[in-house]
Amino acid sequence: MRGRLMDRARLVVLLGAIPLAGCITLEAPDQPIVIELNINITQEVIYRLADDANNAIDENADIF
Repeated sequence: MRGRLMDRARLVVLLGAIPLAGCITLEAPDQPIVIELNINITQEVIYRLADDANNAIDENADIF
């Protein structure tokens, strides 16, 4: 009994999906895909400036 019910359920799902099969289409886009990346590089610049400042202070300790 349970096997027949499962078979009928599968049949109903299959028959319900057949009309939808023609509605689904896949197409490539006409325009190229553009990905915009906004990257913040402030941290790297500050780190480099801090490193340069430390080197300048170490090299000229008598000035400071």
